[in-house]
Amino acid sequence: MSLMGILDRLADVSTFDRTIESARKAVQAVLRPGVLKDALHGTWLGHPLHPVLVQVPVGSWTSAGLLDAVPPLRPAATVLIATGVVVSVPAAMSGAADWSEQEVGVRRLGALHAVSNVAALSLYVGSLVARARGRGTLGRVLAYAGLGIATGSAAIGGHMSYAQSSGASHAATAARALTSDWIDLGPLDDLPEGRPALRTAGGSGVAAPLAAVRRGARVDVFVGACSHLAGPLYEGTVEEVRGHTCLVCPWHDSAFDLENGEPRRGPAANPQEKLEVRMEAGRVMARLPSRHQ
Repeated sequence: MSLMGILDRLADVSTFDRTIESARKAVQAVLRPGVLKDALHGTWLGHPLHPVLVQVPVGSWTSAGLLDAVPPLRPAATVLIATGVVVSVPAAMSGAADWSEQEVGVRRLGALHAVSNVAALSLYVGSLVARARGRGTLGRVLAYAGLGIATGSAAIGGHMSYAQSSGASHAATAARALTSDWIDLGPLDDLPEGRPALRTAGGSGVAAPLAAVRRGARVDVFVGACSHLAGPLYEGTVEEVRGHTCLVCPWHDSAFDLENGEPRRGPAANPQEKLEVRMEAGRVMARLPSRHQ
């Protein structure tokens, strides 16, 4: 069985769900919804922050492993290890924020990912202590052990990101099911005022949901699957969020600016896919932006 197959099997194991749920509630209690949590999600960045932050500890520790193999360069390796240890703290916080809002299978693998990272971090801290006490050989052994565990943990994180789509935009994926032609969404007068309405569009052999919001003579149309976890935006609400009129997902309260689809409140970090709109004889027509065509 491949490594990916093993990880898929682990994602189905429910043995530790009670402990994982307790940990998730603890994270949510510490990182309450607000500016800090949204910053950790990467709402301001336009995509998850965690993959950006983890480049520093992973890169620092990998480089330190190379420098440790050359005796004159070992002092620089110590500096890199310390850099990775310091930056691993905000990286872990951003990862915990994202993990607490994910589906159960992602949370199971995420728990293993977190435990592995804590083990690697502990080994690197031990390496720094050993080096400070003049025990260079032990420090290098601990560092290489930490690098091995961190590498395995990175493979788990990659599986969560790509195979389980934990950080991908589900709205962008759903947009691929739409046709690139103009879609007739019906008469403007049939749309309710100030709240999302479900409309469907034929595409690649399937009916894709859209969320249409009418405000007077203006209509904003979005892909109906939330970019975070594909929640039904057409069942959401229209609210003022931090000075912006937003479409709010009913599942996790992610808020998307009606003007441009940008996230104004997490846990969503990716923008919501918005369609171009025009009126023809009182009917609403929409199509995907040219970047999808």
